[in-house]
Amino acid sequence: MNKLLLLVSLAALLALAACKAGTPGDLETSVVQEVKKVTIGGKDWKNPTPDDEASVKEGMEHFQHHCQVCHGLDGHATGVPFAAMMDPPVPDLAEKEIQEYADGQLKWIIENGIAPSGMPAWKGMLDDDEMWKIVRFLRKLPPAGSLGAPKMYTEGESEHEAAEKKSGAKPHTHKQ
Repeated sequence: MNKLLLLVSLAALLALAACKAGTPGDLETSVVQEVKKVTIGGKDWKNPTPDDEASVKEGMEHFQHHCQVCHGLDGHATGVPFAAMMDPPVPDLAEKEIQEYADGQLKWIIENGIAPSGMPAWKGMLDDDEMWKIVRFLRKLPPAGSLGAPKMYTEGESEHEAAEKKSGAKPHTHKQ
């Protein structure tokens, strides 16, 4: 009995060791895209905010405050050094697949997030009006690169060294 238990345990351990996570293939990606279309709610929700310049501007301000760290200032992930290294990568919000979502679906994504993609849920941090205005901004994204990179990613070496001195951190360099 002990030998059988040992053999089963060893087989299970070898099976687990053989498992490895990797980037999904084309088939897996297309299946996930179809599943997202079914599971993302809000398809019939209507955006109650006016489709005007003021709503887009306010949506841009909320976006730049809350979303720029991953999506860049312009929604195209411009200047975000880790965007392509994420798994899945941070999407360009102007992509056809994203722009094909209904306004309500985009609001649902902002509100609930998409686990395990890295997209957080903003419910409780943003109110409904703010989320709807971000959707207005997403519909009118500026051209890629037109707003530059978020300031946090363009910090110069002298600012970095000053921050290190102020914090007492050990001097170091970053790989580009």
